[in-house]
Amino acid sequence: MSGNWNNGLPFLPGYSFYDVTKSVFHRPQTLDYKNGYALPRRPTVGIGQDPLYSEQLIQQELSKLYSETPDITYGSFDQSVVEDFIPAHVALDKKVLRYYAYFQENILFSPEEECRTRPVVIYYYLEDDSMCIIEPVVENSGMPQGKRIKRQCLPKNERGDHYQWKDLNIGMDLEVYGVKYHITLCDAFTKEFLESEGIVLNDPEPMPCVNRDKNPRPSYITPSKFDNKQQFLTMDRKVLRFFALWDDADSLFGETRPVTMQYYLVDDTVEIREIHKPNSGRDPFPVLMRRQKLPKKIKPESETFPSCVLEVSTAEVDEYYSPKDFQVGQRITLLGRHFLLYDCDGFTKEYYQKNHPDIKMNPSEVPKNTDLLQEKKEVPPYNGFGSLEDSLQNCFYLIPEPPKKNVLKMLENDHKVLRYCARLDSPNPGDEGRRFIMSYFLSNDMISIYEKPSRNSGIIGGLFLEKTRVPKPGSTLDNPDFYSPADFAIGATVEVFSRRFVLTDADHYVLRYLESNASQIPCQTLDSLRQKLGVGTTNNQPADQNGDDVGEPST
Repeated sequence: MSGNWNNGLPFLPGYSFYDVTKSVFHRPQTLDYKNGYALPRRPTVGIGQDPLYSEQLIQQELSKLYSETPDITYGSFDQSVVEDFIPAHVALDKKVLRYYAYFQENILFSPEEECRTRPVVIYYYLEDDSMCIIEPVVENSGMPQGKRIKRQCLPKNERGDHYQWKDLNIGMDLEVYGVKYHITLCDAFTKEFLESEGIVLNDPEPMPCVNRDKNPRPSYITPSKFDNKQQFLTMDRKVLRFFALWDDADSLFGETRPVTMQYYLVDDTVEIREIHKPNSGRDPFPVLMRRQKLPKKIKPESETFPSCVLEVSTAEVDEYYSPKDFQVGQRITLLGRHFLLYDCDGFTKEYYQKNHPDIKMNPSEVPKNTDLLQEKKEVPPYNGFGSLEDSLQNCFYLIPEPPKKNVLKMLENDHKVLRYCARLDSPNPGDEGRRFIMSYFLSNDMISIYEKPSRNSGIIGGLFLEKTRVPKPGSTLDNPDFYSPADFAIGATVEVFSRRFVLTDADHYVLRYLESNASQIPCQTLDSLRQKLGVGTTNNQPADQNGDDVGEPST
């Protein structure tokens, strides 16, 4: 029974029959993987064959491929003709067309204007044909400005078409969501791009001015003595800053404290801030007096007003403090506190020169009895425990911290050691035969001394001095002067904690290192090393007076 025994019957219930001979029920694979990509299998036409399982060409297609001849039989193929394919999202990435436009907004219930012209900037992104419209933000405009339409494909008509870059030109109206934007200008890149694509741009148009009625409707406003709106528009964010000293010596444990006094020109208010200093023992509350208008003169009938419990209003004040009352070098009393103005900033000086030229703003010197001059801390004497740097940290911090090290110097000079041979300069006859090896570590400027064992001397050799920094004789504990490689010349005497050592020999590495830094080493030190190593050397190793080699340094 063939698999096509029910062909010709309608595909309706009752007309299809189950094939009892079918034994394979799996769903066949329709994809092949080639070079890591899933591709559909190529179907073939054959009797009794499933097209999903066939992967070979039929005989007619094979013969057709054999009979075809290439267009180029001889010669090399010009590779320059084939150009690399660049996708549009790569070629047009970060390329944006910019147009300048405006739209008019109708103003209702306004006697001054009927419509308002608002400029916008239209950005067209060539990468995905999207657009966004942004209105430049104008400070204190009173209108919500910024991004009007976020980046998206803007609809062109009711059929679902979108605006393309070919639809935009200077002088046209772009209608988006019921608002008409009239394009007046474009930037240089947009002009160059459109001309390269064969689009003729129209002449640029000027941006129209704000339309206001020449004959506004009469309005009746009660005139005021002072225009607060004008003061807000012209003096906003303009502050006069003075540097002053608060004289609080009359109070218990009083002192003179530095403060900054700020006068806000926008509303004639004054604020006083205390300059907080570290480790002063005071809580960090910088505001000494909150921002407020300070009354200068109270009306005579309101002198008995209980200002200590009630806020003083304009009904009780005859005059407030103004910029004329603040003069550098003069004393001023604010709310019962005395202040000395000794300096001001640059903007304050320019303001007084322009508006009050009769007032001289000459800074005065700060009195020496104030806390602005920080007293030098006295460091207690060194007690001899630990190193000088570790002991000094107890004077700087409540919880001592390890002293800072020169990490770069430690990394550059790690495992670099200068070794010298020395003898002990002592009046004791038993110390004449004792020989020592003095090692200078370049990474941390420390010195260690090792005593060479000597037979039948009665003295046990070994470590004589562990690694430590050795100060020069005569140096103070406050500012010690430590030994350096420039002080180690052959024949020189090195005093180490009341012990005197005479240098007799050195390694060849010492001479090579000092010659590489000859600008920092005295000539006397270099000459003594050259003279000693040039005469008393054997196999490039210096020897001491007993004939023992000192050895090469560990690098």
